[in-house]
Amino acid sequence: MARYDFRSPRLYVKAALEAGATVALERAQTHYLGTVLRLRAGERVLLFNGRDGEWSATIAGERRSATLRVEVRTREQTAPSDLHYLFAPLKTARLDYMTQKAVEMGASLLQPMLTRHGQVTRVNTQRMRANTIEAAEQCGILSLPAIAPPVALARLLAERDAGRWLVFCDEDAEVANPVAALRAVPPSPVAVLIGPEGGFAEDERAALLRQPNVVRLSLGPRILRADTAAVAALALVQAAVGDWR
Repeated sequence: MARYDFRSPRLYVKAALEAGATVALERAQTHYLGTVLRLRAGERVLLFNGRDGEWSATIAGERRSATLRVEVRTREQTAPSDLHYLFAPLKTARLDYMTQKAVEMGASLLQPMLTRHGQVTRVNTQRMRANTIEAAEQCGILSLPAIAPPVALARLLAERDAGRWLVFCDEDAEVANPVAALRAVPPSPVAVLIGPEGGFAEDERAALLRQPNVVRLSLGPRILRADTAAVAALALVQAAVGDWR
């Protein structure tokens, strides 16, 4: 039997989940189940809230005023991976993609950071939240990552927990082999940092290199777009020191 149920529709809800509970749907969820999927009373969906695991529920009531009756737990709640993703904001479509992929790759915190050569200074965190929910619903994820407000790189470095190793991607890294570079990271919490499309300013790079417990990572001989670099870096870190091992 498959570990996950990939066929049943899956929804994130804010309500507490337990056997016998009734969950009211938001308008968009009612539209999705009734109009888009054309589900009817008695049909099954899966629910999760990031706290109580995943539950099977059945639809009750009419299409426009449907509720969900929670029945049995299908998966216990698991602890999220302790992986922070720090990034310079991107334009809307690419930020949507990057947010979804970071969730799929197991990020537990999404932290926008402002740098000198960044091209975007405003971040729609509500839109980011919607993208994290969509990715989690589609990929069987039980926990949503936290989304922090944007912060300047200098402040982020001044306030960071030095016990969390910082892996920052830099095309000028001395060690060209990223797997070899990650061998310096012991089993510990990790943060992955991707800079702006315009690259780091020299004083920003110097400030990063002065930090304790830092690994400077090259992503190979090709220049990657920031959203591509996010997937590549998170995959490397998860494979070398994360929960892919």
